[in-house]
Amino acid sequence: MKSFTTRSLNVDYPKEEPYNALQMPVYNAVAFEFDTSEDIAANFQGKLPAHAYSRTGNPTTEYLELKLKTLTNSHQAIAMASGMAAISTTIFTLCAAGDNIISGSNLFGHTYAFFNQTIKSFGIENRIANLKSASDILSKLDAKTRLIYLESVTNPQLEIPDFMMISKVARENGIILIVDSTLTPPNVFSSLDHGVDVEVMSTTKYISGGATSVGGVVIDNGTFNWNKNPNLKDYAEKFGQNAFAAKLRKNIFRNMGPCMSPQTAHYQIQGLDILELRLERCFENCLKIGDFLEANPGIKRVDYPGLKSSEYYVLAQKYFNGVPGTIMTFDLGSEEECFRFMNKLKIIRRATNLNDNKSLIIHPWSTIYCEFPDEKRQDMGIRPTMMRLSVGIESSADLIEDIRQALS
Repeated sequence: MKSFTTRSLNVDYPKEEPYNALQMPVYNAVAFEFDTSEDIAANFQGKLPAHAYSRTGNPTTEYLELKLKTLTNSHQAIAMASGMAAISTTIFTLCAAGDNIISGSNLFGHTYAFFNQTIKSFGIENRIANLKSASDILSKLDAKTRLIYLESVTNPQLEIPDFMMISKVARENGIILIVDSTLTPPNVFSSLDHGVDVEVMSTTKYISGGATSVGGVVIDNGTFNWNKNPNLKDYAEKFGQNAFAAKLRKNIFRNMGPCMSPQTAHYQIQGLDILELRLERCFENCLKIGDFLEANPGIKRVDYPGLKSSEYYVLAQKYFNGVPGTIMTFDLGSEEECFRFMNKLKIIRRATNLNDNKSLIIHPWSTIYCEFPDEKRQDMGIRPTMMRLSVGIESSADLIEDIRQALS
């Protein structure tokens, strides 16, 4: 099989490009004309595939979706306005009032808030399980359970689930397995190969190519029998294996309006083409910084699943070819020490994004998770002494020297 980058650079356009442009043009158009009134009627009736209105589909966005579908070997890929839009539209497509979902407690802060605050008002319950225990997951399941939700690597706890164990539980109980793979992009993680039915991702991170744009994607691997979900039965009868994508596009996505702009799709197409190159440099930097931090007596704790010292190192090798993203955490003696250290940094930026070309650092306890009570933060694996470092493409020597001077 050709390399990830070669494949990305050689995905054909959905239609012939009249000027043979080597980059997909940005179609900054809201509406698209039809040749006849019969054609536009057929399009609205679902009989003629075509772009009519950019809130429901746009040629530039379609090409990004096609590239992601090709690179993930998936059944469908649907671009969204953000990662949270990808998560929320997926949940609302699969669940109705009275249903429940299963997740772990160590989720990204905004995902946790969405599951435990927002969807409650829609009558959907989130049941928190120990995702390391098949028996605990099973104890939370009932006839109203619609899905199990995981993160490929938790943020910022950096835990890796055993996908095959959890997918076995999901399969045997006719439940959808969903994974947020934001920290492990498709060049290092194949969700299809590890029992995942639906993948959601914030394309703002690795795929945007240096924090150029906000976006998300929902990927349907085509592995679930949608007749097993009562909220999709009508769609399954009409659309078969396309039932999930049909309900998402024709109902939730269309009616809630979380569309990706064509300019965003353009940025993310460019980022996708150089994803593999950027990730390789960031990963090399992670290993060198990790070695430096582990050897420094002033550092109380270092977590990165790519290091042999990590309890998740074996799973990182098994599921991500040893490249579990490029986020690491490390601890100092106190919250005050963390703030002093961060304020002395000169190259690493104090910012909240992940997987920028620039290295970014944040103190999760006082920022992303500040709305949660102390006990809840502790339960979620968030410590006042912990900092999250998103490692960029700068020189590893420069990054290490910046950390060294900030520790002095």
